[in-house]
Amino acid sequence: MKKVVTFGELMLRLAPENYLRFLQSDKYQATFGGAEANVAVSLANYGIPACFVSKLPAHEIGQAAVNSLRKFGVDTSMVVRGGERVGIYYCEKGASQRPSKVIYDRAYSSIAMAKPEDFAWKNILKDVCWFHFTGITPALSDQVAQICLDALKVCKEMGITVSCDLNFRKKLWSKEKAGQVMGELCHYIDYCIANEEDAKDVFGIEAENTDIYGGKLNHEGYVSVAKQLTDRFGFKGVAITLRESKSANDNDWSGMLYTGGKAYFSKKYSMHIVDRVGGGDSFGGGLIYSLINGFEPQRCIEFAVAASCLKHTIEGDYNMVSVQEVLNLAGGDASGRVQR
Repeated sequence: MKKVVTFGELMLRLAPENYLRFLQSDKYQATFGGAEANVAVSLANYGIPACFVSKLPAHEIGQAAVNSLRKFGVDTSMVVRGGERVGIYYCEKGASQRPSKVIYDRAYSSIAMAKPEDFAWKNILKDVCWFHFTGITPALSDQVAQICLDALKVCKEMGITVSCDLNFRKKLWSKEKAGQVMGELCHYIDYCIANEEDAKDVFGIEAENTDIYGGKLNHEGYVSVAKQLTDRFGFKGVAITLRESKSANDNDWSGMLYTGGKAYFSKKYSMHIVDRVGGGDSFGGGLIYSLINGFEPQRCIEFAVAASCLKHTIEGDYNMVSVQEVLNLAGGDASGRVQR
């Protein structure tokens, strides 16, 4: 089976224990994560050959980051070593009506300072069937945005399918800059993934009669968003995650896949959240897995949403579930009963 390549930043995640606030905690749990790395771990756990591409320092923290992927079977042979620092993000988990918070300390990280000549894309993308990145990566610097464009041009030349999660991060760039850069990159993308806010923030395309804070979603509005995105960029498919937030701990979760001029909606899950970071990435990993395996559209969106639902029950960025566990949930086994 040909492999999938994901490209982005792998960061050190520092988090207070349990639900302590930053100002309360005198110790932090250290793990690793990052949008595209999270997707690679999901795919590796599903048996898909997954290769993560980035740039990390050659020192011990950089090696620890690499090792965190290797233990799940992710190929890290194309990670460029160099630069001075691993990006960091601090994560404070919310509870009830108090939202989770993320603080970035990722300026001047190795990947943010990377240069186009660091990545030999024709070699990296040899024997690859799928390339995935997110809107977080080109937001890191103008040079990284150029690196993304270079990769996508090679993908186009080599006939490689490309997926992208828009993942707008206002702490990294403005809506105007995101719209300009992503507007160019999207012409090379086959499958676009977004959430309730991304299409509005990046491209000004908004679902009508929807209140993401009050928990009111309008399905027809999202079909319109997907159709507008498809008409503008020629996507083969647009997948949208639908989160209805009741509190920081309790959300309803579903999704939509728009492809071939038709929208497919998944069943809805009522989730009690353990850790929501990486939830969108696990959705992306599930979608890529199902598309590579030729699932029909309804089964694709059911698999992706079930995979992401399970991720919300797992601490850390990585979704450590198997294909069978996802299939069981997608097939209706949502009881949570002990398996003996």
